[in-house]
Amino acid sequence: MDIKSYKEYMTAEMLMGPNSARILEELLKQYPLQLSDKNKVLDLGCGKGLTSLILARETGAKVYANDLWVSAEDNTKRFEDWGIGEQITSVCEDANNLSFAKKQLDILVSIDSYHYFATDIGFFENKILPFLNNNAVVLIGIPGIKDEYTGRSEELLSEWLGNEAYMFKSPREWKKIIGNHDRIEKIETWEMGCFDLAWNEWFDTEHKYALGDKQFFATLIKPYTCFVGIYIKIK
Repeated sequence: MDIKSYKEYMTAEMLMGPNSARILEELLKQYPLQLSDKNKVLDLGCGKGLTSLILARETGAKVYANDLWVSAEDNTKRFEDWGIGEQITSVCEDANNLSFAKKQLDILVSIDSYHYFATDIGFFENKILPFLNNNAVVLIGIPGIKDEYTGRSEELLSEWLGNEAYMFKSPREWKKIIGNHDRIEKIETWEMGCFDLAWNEWFDTEHKYALGDKQFFATLIKPYTCFVGIYIKIK
C-alpha cells in the first residue's frame, strides 16, 4: 500500500478524526491481506468510506462498508463517484445488530470506531464472532490509553473527552475485553507506531474538531494516549 495514492482523500471533508488511512496502512503492513474477489471484508465503522476504498483497491475483495452515523446512500454515491461502486456495498447498521449470515465474513477491519460500541466483555464473542468465517482475520486500530495508565482514562482524559473518556482502554485491557473463545486462535494488542503522523495529518486539515483536539495534544493526548492495534486470528 502506498498511502500517497490516497492523499487527495485526506481532507477535512473526508476525515473524521486522526488519519484513518495512516492507521490502516500500519495494520496492513504488519498483517498483509492476500485476498481475491471471492473474499468478503467488513469495514465496521467506515465513516465516509476512505478505509473501504483502500481495502477494495488494495485487496480486490468484496467490501461491506458499514457506518451508523453516515448514511448508506451518501457512501454509495461516493463509491460510485470514485469508480468503485460495484465492489463496495454500503450498510447502515448498529454494530450490536448486524444482519450478516453466520461465517459470511473473511476479514473484519475497524478503524477509529470499535471503542464506541465494543467495550463490554462478551461483545466480540456474541456480536462479531458468529459472522466470521473459519481462518478469518480481524484488524482493529483505535485510540486508547497507554498501558502504564491502565484504568485511569476517566481521571486523566475527562477534560478532553467528557463522558466518553471511559472508552479509552489500554492494549492490555482490550485483550481482556475481547476475551477467550474456542474459535479464537490468537490475539495480539500493541501500541501503534503511527500516532504522531495520524494526529498531525488530522490537525493539518484544520477541521473544527481537529482544532479542538489540538488544544489538548501536548497536555493530555500525547502524554497519556496511544493508538491500540488489535490482531485476532480465528480458527
